[in-house]
Amino acid sequence: MDVLLSDLRARVLLANAGGKALYIHGGGSKSFYGMPVDHESVLDMSPYAGVIDYQPSELVLTARAGTPLTQVEALLAEQGQMLAFEPPHFGGGATLGGCVATALAGPRRIAAGGVRDFVLGVRMLDAQGRVLRFGGTVMKNVAGYDVTRLITGSLGTLGVILEVSLKVMPKPAAETTLRFSVGEEEALRQMNAWGRQSLPISATAWDTDADGRGRLTVRLSGAGAAVAAAMKKMGGDVVPEAQAAAWWRSLRDHTHPFLSRRPLWRLSVKSTAPALGLGATLIEWGGAQRWLAGPVAADAVRAAATRAGGHATLFRASSAQEVRAVGVFHPLPPAIAAIHRRLKNEFDPEGVFNPGRMYPDL
Repeated sequence: MDVLLSDLRARVLLANAGGKALYIHGGGSKSFYGMPVDHESVLDMSPYAGVIDYQPSELVLTARAGTPLTQVEALLAEQGQMLAFEPPHFGGGATLGGCVATALAGPRRIAAGGVRDFVLGVRMLDAQGRVLRFGGTVMKNVAGYDVTRLITGSLGTLGVILEVSLKVMPKPAAETTLRFSVGEEEALRQMNAWGRQSLPISATAWDTDADGRGRLTVRLSGAGAAVAAAMKKMGGDVVPEAQAAAWWRSLRDHTHPFLSRRPLWRLSVKSTAPALGLGATLIEWGGAQRWLAGPVAADAVRAAATRAGGHATLFRASSAQEVRAVGVFHPLPPAIAAIHRRLKNEFDPEGVFNPGRMYPDL
């Protein structure tokens, strides 16, 4: 066991013995996400960094949790590869551990899948100081709980992510972005119609321009012939390459003006759900992810999300008081809440790791 890991383990054991909480921290780029917590005792993971193994021919990379995302992506780019789920950075300090702990994906999620679809294995530290390994470096089915999927998106409430093995993907041979002038309802209809066809769509987004006019932006990725054929079939205006790259990056990292508004709600709903009529909206993922901005009542947002077959998250609040008043994540049904509590008790019975980050009793 190396010195850094020994130090992490000692801190965890000390906190567990003393009944103290530890707040796991990497680059801090996603510290806004989730319920406010007391950061008096921080377990800093940023020094625990470095790529452990990378096999370009096998499309597998293993790295420590504190490894900067920029380092991972630069290494992959040298081999013409990428993290297919297009993880957001939200700043220069984003780490691989934070990427997996939050399970946030960018615009390419519509075509590639989410973070959980690419996590092959994790090595973690539990509250008893045990170093545990789950999964491996190949995709396979397992009996019982798939712990790699449980850890992914758990916001550090189950344990400390030490290492992650990820499936990576080749970059597309060709990529083009098209834009169409349409309103919200027509954009939803068109996105769902395209989704039923064999088109190389890797991202979609509907928003309004500076003059309030609706526009639908679509990215095509794949073989050159497939992209060219789709362009001919779909029509639209081609967005210059540099402008398109900046546009999709602004959605990924929330530098887009709409996504800087507060409060900002993220709704995960059926892609076929009609326009929700709750105010200013930005739509991604073929209609399945919808962002609402402005002073909308939390009860109204969550009720609308439920009617649309999904759930709502207060992604960025106007204040800590607002978060505490309405919560961040959609309330859990009693049966699901009971499963969450059992998992927390199994992995972290003393409540050492990030208590209250997801829900007050977890």
